[in-house]
Amino acid sequence: MLTGFEAVREALVQKSEDFADRPPCSLFDHLGFRKNCEGLMMARYGSGWKELRRFALCSLRNFGLGKKSLDQRVTEEARCLCAAFSSNNGHPFDPRDLINSAVGNVMCSLTFGNRFEYNNEKFLRMLHLIEEAFNIGAGIKCQILNMMPWLVHIPGPHNNVLQPFNDSFNILREIVKEHKETRDPAFTRDLIDAFLEEIEKAKSDPESCFIEDNLIFTIFDLFGAATETTTVTMCWALLYMLLYPDVQKKVHEEIDNVIGRDRPPKVEDQVNLPYTNAVIHETQRCGDVVFAGVPRITYRDTEVQGFFIPKETTIIMFLSSVLKDETIWEKPHQFYPEHFLDADGQFVKREAFLPFSAGRRMCLGEQLARKELFLFFTTLLQHFTFHIPEDQPRPREDGCYSLIHTPDHYKLCAIPR
Repeated sequence: MLTGFEAVREALVQKSEDFADRPPCSLFDHLGFRKNCEGLMMARYGSGWKELRRFALCSLRNFGLGKKSLDQRVTEEARCLCAAFSSNNGHPFDPRDLINSAVGNVMCSLTFGNRFEYNNEKFLRMLHLIEEAFNIGAGIKCQILNMMPWLVHIPGPHNNVLQPFNDSFNILREIVKEHKETRDPAFTRDLIDAFLEEIEKAKSDPESCFIEDNLIFTIFDLFGAATETTTVTMCWALLYMLLYPDVQKKVHEEIDNVIGRDRPPKVEDQVNLPYTNAVIHETQRCGDVVFAGVPRITYRDTEVQGFFIPKETTIIMFLSSVLKDETIWEKPHQFYPEHFLDADGQFVKREAFLPFSAGRRMCLGEQLARKELFLFFTTLLQHFTFHIPEDQPRPREDGCYSLIHTPDHYKLCAIPR
């Protein structure tokens, strides 16, 4: 395990390729996928992964990432989320599922070319199964099966660990099948169409990474990683607003002064909302969602801070040790937005702010996540004051750890402003 800012920075930034590989995952063999078909997140480092990541980045840009069109989609989804919050009429509710649907819809628009209503059963089932599969993937049963894959052939309750994966992939296969049936080669609607085009081009290449199995895995990775982490970060953000009403009040005042309560927030407003921006960054730092990153193995012999590390050594990049480093942050274990403000109250970037990791394996959806967090958070705070329900205890601030760090489920009251 690598800990501390200097060690993690040296590994991720200065020696990025040395730490770019992933440990093998034998469970993929039992999910019915071809050998070396591992999607984006867990794929071994090499030409196939590079080609697939390059395609994903290019496709996301083509379908809105970094463009005004995506800003508009997120803004519209934020409006839909506000309407869903309003429908509770100030009564207590758990915001997680609504937030998950909103974040999931942004990814749907990029990947599938359309969004879903928040009560759409197929949409909700897909989000639930992908979330369940990601949580199970980090659990002890899955890790044991990965180390001892022969256990899969022995009957027992442990075999159920793969069911959410299979169910998720079956739903995604149905969506891909629908795309194949309705696809117009002259018009590329979304990422799935773009991938199907690449499959057509690569038909004669048996070594190509552009095969349908990899398309399924890529969609699964994009939804699981991007949707789950952004949803959880937003849940932390609203939790902190409940626990720190003085911070919520300052955010309200800044939004009122800069944007007002009528026009929707825009990405360009971020530079004029230093305190709100600091609160979002502090939420990511303190919430510490991807606290240990995704496991890696060394691609070649290397060394960090003078210590030799052989090739194919499993490494955990303990990002929490950077985000909570006591030598860098003034109050590392407290929610303190001033970490990102200078003496004049202006926003300041911090070098040790690495919630999206860094280097060759840094989060593919960082730019999208930043837009979503800013536009969803500012829109919600523009329209609502959040309270702890009178009959509910004060929510816990410590959360629970699995693959990601999530807050315990809580309820809130969203009072229109």
